[in-house]
Amino acid sequence: MRGGFARPVLTLQHALALLVLIALSGCSLFQSAQPPAPIVDESLAASEPEAPASEPEAASAPEVASEPAETTAKPAPKKPRPAPIRRPRPAPPPPAPASAPAAPAPAPLVQMHTIVRGTFRTLLDSEVQKPDGKVVGRAVDMVAGPGGKPQEVVVNLQGFMGVGDRKANFPWGAVRVNTQPKTPAITLALTPAQLQIPDRPKPGAPQPGTSEASPTRLPMLDADVERANGAKVGRVVDVLLDGSADPLAVVLDVSGTLEKRRTIAADWSALHFVTKNNALEAQLEMSDQQIDASPAYANDQPVRAVSPAAAGPAAPAAPARGAQ
Repeated sequence: MRGGFARPVLTLQHALALLVLIALSGCSLFQSAQPPAPIVDESLAASEPEAPASEPEAASAPEVASEPAETTAKPAPKKPRPAPIRRPRPAPPPPAPASAPAAPAPAPLVQMHTIVRGTFRTLLDSEVQKPDGKVVGRAVDMVAGPGGKPQEVVVNLQGFMGVGDRKANFPWGAVRVNTQPKTPAITLALTPAQLQIPDRPKPGAPQPGTSEASPTRLPMLDADVERANGAKVGRVVDVLLDGSADPLAVVLDVSGTLEKRRTIAADWSALHFVTKNNALEAQLEMSDQQIDASPAYANDQPVRAVSPAAAGPAAPAAPARGAQ
């Protein structure tokens, strides 16, 4: 065919060269499949030397509890221990004396005498009857003489429907006391003629039912009880009588003018009867501290009558509470 390109002539030499080129190109393909080598920064490699790969790591020391020490190894030298410091023991305290006396208890301010309910009767407003059992009135006072001995009882005799009531004095020797409750407390052991009180007393005789004190007479109800220095202790509001008609105690109102009313029972034997300012009066040497230490008087409780203790404090010179 004319006018085109000339065909190259393939010879044997050319075919061998071509096979060699194909073989070489196949080897390059296999080598490219392997992973690329890591890129190493030459600057860092120059500054930091690599640790030798063949150097082994240092082994840790074996634990004493888990592995026994080698018998062939020499024991480590023991550290010298410091000498112990011996401190002297403190001397024991001296023994307490076996016979040390105990501290004495403080002396009581007052002495108390218990009066059991049912063994006494109160005087004020107690019913008074005749021997036949007829009630004639109520007791309103008791008159004491020198030494505190009862002399008379003052009775408010009943009239007709409250009209004609009058006070009359009867000798204390005729008084009989009944300690049983809910019964007339006082019986007058007098004849009917002795119960008849004349309208006019004899000249010179004391007025019946008088409440004024004299050198030999002291009406007890509402009487002021004072100390020897004139300080007021309290006011008598009642008298307690036993079955023999003997006074056991007086009930005193010891409250001050601004305090709540408070009453105590004072033993009759603790009273001293003296004549002062031409009149008989009752005295009781009890300080304010002793009065405060006295139990209160109550109608429904056992009565504890008080008297000054022998070792109690002396009465102060200043006026007592409630003194006018």
